[in-house]
Amino acid sequence: MYKHFLKRVIDFIAALIGLILLSPIFLGVTIWLYFANAGKPFFFQARPGRKEKIFKIIKFKTMNDKKDQEGNLLPDADRLTAIGTFVRKTSLDELPQLINVLKGDMALIGPRPLLPQYLPLYSKNQARRHEVRPGITGWAQVNGRNAISWEQKFDFDVWYVDNLSAIIDIKILYLTAVKVVKREGISAEGVVTAEAFKGNK
Repeated sequence: MYKHFLKRVIDFIAALIGLILLSPIFLGVTIWLYFANAGKPFFFQARPGRKEKIFKIIKFKTMNDKKDQEGNLLPDADRLTAIGTFVRKTSLDELPQLINVLKGDMALIGPRPLLPQYLPLYSKNQARRHEVRPGITGWAQVNGRNAISWEQKFDFDVWYVDNLSAIIDIKILYLTAVKVVKREGISAEGVVTAEAFKGNK
């Protein structure tokens, strides 16, 4: 009942209330990033959702589009703006994804939606992460986020798919709040985001 119906209803209501209550912050960050990123406060990117259906994820844009002399984007560390660092550390970059939740592309809780090019790299078991809607936060995020290996993340994602319940979701929401306050696991060691997934070795 919860997994197939109530979860979606709760997600929709919570996302709507969240957007209304957080609208002053949403507007403030949008204006700030508008000027920091040459009129581009949002970042849109294709991501696979439930049953691997592709959708456009919405996030606040934390990196500029500066390129080298050959026209290639500079490394992430060189493009991460000062406000982008703040927005990312406080997890405010995830706020626009409430719109994705309203649209039904995502849930509040679930495996994080990754890049489409990773789809052929998953093992059969790892691909099971797409049996549910991806989430703004999830079991992997409260157990290490970007500071753990890809294999560990996928193990946590599949565990969530197999154990999805209201109690687990409430626990993840609580632990997410704790992680955000402590600013833990934002980046993998030595990089500003996470290393790219290169397949199972």
